[in-house]
Amino acid sequence: MASASCWRCLIRPSQRLLLTIPTSLSAAPAAAFTTSAAQYARLPATKTPKPKAKFASGEINMSRHIRAGKRLFLGKKKKRQPDKFKPPATGERKAFRKRIQLTNNNALEVKGLEEMTAENIVDPESVGKMVGLPEELIDQLRAIEAFKPTQNWGLFRAPHVLLRQESVDLARQLTEAVGNKETLRMVITGERAVGKSMLGLQAQATGFLNKWIVINIPEAQELVTASTEYSPVHNSDMFSQPIYTLKMFQAIYKSNAALLSQLRVELDHMHLPVTVNRGMTLAALTSITKEPEFAWPVFQSFWKELLLPGRPPILLTLDGLSHIMRISDYRSPSFELIHSHNFGLVRMFTEALGGKTRFPNGAAVLGVTSKGNSPKIPSFEKALEQAAAAHNGLPIPPRDPFYTKYDERVFDAMNGVKVFDVRGVSKTEARALMEYWAASGILRMRVDEHNVSEKYTLSGNGVLGEMERVALFDVRMSM
Repeated sequence: MASASCWRCLIRPSQRLLLTIPTSLSAAPAAAFTTSAAQYARLPATKTPKPKAKFASGEINMSRHIRAGKRLFLGKKKKRQPDKFKPPATGERKAFRKRIQLTNNNALEVKGLEEMTAENIVDPESVGKMVGLPEELIDQLRAIEAFKPTQNWGLFRAPHVLLRQESVDLARQLTEAVGNKETLRMVITGERAVGKSMLGLQAQATGFLNKWIVINIPEAQELVTASTEYSPVHNSDMFSQPIYTLKMFQAIYKSNAALLSQLRVELDHMHLPVTVNRGMTLAALTSITKEPEFAWPVFQSFWKELLLPGRPPILLTLDGLSHIMRISDYRSPSFELIHSHNFGLVRMFTEALGGKTRFPNGAAVLGVTSKGNSPKIPSFEKALEQAAAAHNGLPIPPRDPFYTKYDERVFDAMNGVKVFDVRGVSKTEARALMEYWAASGILRMRVDEHNVSEKYTLSGNGVLGEMERVALFDVRMSM
């Protein structure tokens, strides 16, 4: 006979069900644990315990879900109070980034070295020697920003340079061209860290020692990266950069004051917004304007005065040549991008480099390329390749017929220039440089054939920047 109760009712009830049934209730006449409506009808109405009461009674254990020792914040997070400090002034970060330290009193003084002169810089016997820079020459080079922050001048007691074979060859070409009242138009190229900017510095030193007027644009990218003020020139498609031009005027005055004070104004400049009289010195002309908006017209008059017959030779240099061979980041009033050659200072240099400007007293125009910070410009690379082939007497490579965006203005600016390719130093020059490092107390190893060959090989056959990295890495990291 089948049982009146189901098998489910015979299962032992769970502890949870036993806790929820009150003990004061009498037994039901039906099955003890049935879920019939009659049993629930006899249960008194009870309130559902709140979660807080269950936590207090220990019925719910949250230890598995809350990590011990961790506080729970349900409100809004408090904002962190910003640190109270004085913000850097305008231009302070840039001045710190571009600061130059030329002396180090902790370094040993190297005695017995010659100073650079106009004679020994063109002497073939000076190849492989370290020469010092005179104090007056250091001030002139500092005024035109010839020293670079990446050249490690602060490791030594006084600035010295290595006269390598390329230094003597470049100085000789400069002096011969100026002596014949010709114009030397040259582009210095080479791999990264081979010393291109250092050769530019030595060329500027040659100009100062020979009493030339030296004008330098230290960083060409500052003219085209929309980092300085600009304004359109009246009745022209050109744009001027008044703040940069005024700064350049001040650098010309500081570096060439002794020479410009001996030259007189010979032309009439009635159109200028400032008073310029005949007979005043060119040094006074460079310092006559204090307002940026007057800097560009005064600079044009100053440039015309320098091109008159009987003036000293001119050395015009620019570092970072590839930056001015492209479309700049500036925009015209119609919001169109401006070509770099539409700026006054850039056009002055490109016309001189391309041979459009005539220098009756002899001049040298040098453009130094950069590999560490250089945009990729197909027009400039092809123009440089063609100029190098023409300079070496090789067949001129044709343009890519499938590339239609060549810039003719770049080819005009590079027309007929000489290409001066710079490579690593020789092993003899590397030994002279390491001996100077050791005499300064920077290189603490024996300078013998083994160590020289080791550093020479590790630096990629005499790449100067790599030699400094290999030999002076510990010293640079400690500064």
